[in-house]
Amino acid sequence: MTSATLPAVAPASTKPSAVRPGRILLYVVLIVGALLMITPFLWMVLTAFKSELEILKFSWLPGELRWSNFSEAMQTAPFLRYFRNSALIALGETAFTLVVCTTAGYALAKMPLKGGKFMLGYFIVLLLVPFQIILVPLFMIVKSIPLFGGNNIVGQGGIGWLNSWWGLIIPLGAAPFFTFLARQFFVSLPDELAQAARVDGLGEFGIFWRIMTPLIKPALITIAVFQIEAAWNGFLWPLMITTSDEMRPLQLGLAIFSQNPAEIQWPYLMAGTALATLPMIVLFVFAQKRFVEGMANVGIKG
Repeated sequence: MTSATLPAVAPASTKPSAVRPGRILLYVVLIVGALLMITPFLWMVLTAFKSELEILKFSWLPGELRWSNFSEAMQTAPFLRYFRNSALIALGETAFTLVVCTTAGYALAKMPLKGGKFMLGYFIVLLLVPFQIILVPLFMIVKSIPLFGGNNIVGQGGIGWLNSWWGLIIPLGAAPFFTFLARQFFVSLPDELAQAARVDGLGEFGIFWRIMTPLIKPALITIAVFQIEAAWNGFLWPLMITTSDEMRPLQLGLAIFSQNPAEIQWPYLMAGTALATLPMIVLFVFAQKRFVEGMANVGIKG
């Protein structure tokens, strides 16, 4: 018996696929956008190594790398204290945010709340409100906190939380965006997990803490990265409520190099700014994988 003749298989084409114009345009736009974003950062780093004379005549590359600019900038003001203050504010706000926003997000996503849809709509509307609009009302509330800063029971007679760690951390420690982000992740988890835990006798807080929260690690890291970055770079709110140099964070400390507009110390200012930027770069490098995963899954379910 003869074997059936198999049809000949045509060899795979080795001809490279034609490059589409749309893809070329996409890469051009991405490259131009990347250059526009990296150029100010590059200018900052290069300026940090220049001398005062090189600042007067614009040039990209410094004639000599002046590493002493960094040490001299640190000696101009108590920058170690400013770094410590910014670190305390960032860690305090982030811890408060993770507790409050994840709890609120779980309640909106998994608990049968009356008016839950209205509350969700309220949070979405708050996302559209610029922070500058609430600055003055927030300042008045912080100033009128009862029984703090010399205030009486009705919040009069003192300064409340002004010029205090409470005022620097608590008011900005919860944001509608983080609550909405946590809610989106909790919604994506199966309801059967919570129902099974309730059948086993686990309380609502136990379900939130032991069952649900460990499953949203990308969301927790995303919230932490966003909040640490916002607190570390905070300027306007600390400027409004602090009067003591002991409470001054890093971004306010950098203003010491530009107090006189006619004599801005550009090398020291750029050196201090570069050092202030470094912790955020390191943070993003280590949290990049979870951060990108968290942002990609924000809108996975309504």
